[in-house]
Amino acid sequence: MIDTDFDAHERCRWAGRAEAYARSFGRLCAYPAEALLDAAAVRAGRRVIDVGTGPGTVAAAALARGAEVVAVDAEPSMLDAARRAAPGAEVHPAVLPRLPFPPGDFDAAVANFVLNHVGDPAAGLAELRRVVRPGGRIAVTVWPSPHPPLERLWAEAVAAAGVAAPPDLPRLAPERDFPRTEAGLAGLLATAGLADVRCVTLTWAHRTDPEDWWAGPAAGISAIGLMLERQPVAGRERIRREYDRLAAPYRDADGSLALPTAALLASARIR
Repeated sequence: MIDTDFDAHERCRWAGRAEAYARSFGRLCAYPAEALLDAAAVRAGRRVIDVGTGPGTVAAAALARGAEVVAVDAEPSMLDAARRAAPGAEVHPAVLPRLPFPPGDFDAAVANFVLNHVGDPAAGLAELRRVVRPGGRIAVTVWPSPHPPLERLWAEAVAAAGVAAPPDLPRLAPERDFPRTEAGLAGLLATAGLADVRCVTLTWAHRTDPEDWWAGPAAGISAIGLMLERQPVAGRERIRREYDRLAAPYRDADGSLALPTAALLASARIR
């Protein structure tokens, strides 16, 4: 499945799951928030749109800088969470590549781990460019490939459990995908006609409780969540055992996990 099927799948994976996301993946995705805002030159008095706001983490951080913030997301449960986290922001339902705002309406646009969830990343980026004024900035994050240990953990647990990936998992059309590298993400921004493109790799150790990290996929979030949903009880139990075994080397003395991970952060200026 590709394109519109990809977008529909992504929305399905997040539907009604804001609480489970905040407990698991949300804490991971919060890490680059300040660097993302720095790259977009978000500061007091700037009007910024946070696209794919999720539980409102980036929107809240932008408000703390004194920015005027508009936050959008496709998922109603995420919008409710964003309203609680960022009560000073305008919060609207919207999804890339169609944002209900006029051209040049914002000084900056940020999208934290959003382009990896849309069926046409170039079209999504073009829409971000459309709503930002000339001279304004865009900043985005995506997960890199090859994957760091944190992202590899799920695939390794599934493989060790002897579970085959479903053949119908949605994927991007090859002509719409891009290399998940610094050069690949920078190239996507440059092709969109943006100026002063820069891409860096952020690295950190994500610290989390093993049960919290398991909670996201167990609630059906992301592709690994879909795989777990499709497994019989025995298959889920095998994956859980392998997850515990493979995560063990990353446990601290208090039992929490410290999982090495990374993200690509790209930014550019509107010509």
